[in-house]
Amino acid sequence: MGRVSQAQAEENRRRVVDAASRLFREQGMQVSVVDLMKAAGLTHGAFYKQFASKEALVDEATAHAFAELAQRHSAGLERHDGQRAAAQQALIDTYLSVEHRDAPADGCPVAALATDIARAGGGREARRVYAEGVADFADFLAGDEQDGIVRLCTLFGALVLSRATKGSPLSGEILAAAHAALTAQADQGQ
Repeated sequence: MGRVSQAQAEENRRRVVDAASRLFREQGMQVSVVDLMKAAGLTHGAFYKQFASKEALVDEATAHAFAELAQRHSAGLERHDGQRAAAQQALIDTYLSVEHRDAPADGCPVAALATDIARAGGGREARRVYAEGVADFADFLAGDEQDGIVRLCTLFGALVLSRATKGSPLSGEILAAAHAALTAQADQGQ
């Protein structure tokens, strides 16, 4: 079998990082290298041609997830013609939805990766990227009268608790209560 071109190697690496980013958010960082490579459509042996270690992939996949989040925030601002309050409300509506609760692979890395990062998932780079991503998200949520950290903690806590209680009526109640509280807070800040 011939060597892979540089362009194909870069595409393979992108596929692995993307698959890892999704699987880590959906299943946690304990996902095996075999399962990661299978999800990317590549063989297990190809992993070590792309990454020095699983920790290196965790670092890169964490950065990828937060880059996607930052792009969503920018796109939200653009959709709302730079109106920060409208973009924030749209984010709150989406974040505290059943669809977001049920799709962690495509969802927020703050909620999906918190436990693994807290348990020293990845290396110092993953933890640094996570901390910067949390700070950036809180900055995005901040308003004239609203504390972005408090808003982020409310979003995060509601999503995690709703996912943990999925299948019970409490799950939807948690999303609704957090949504009502954040919307009332935004209305008071205007």
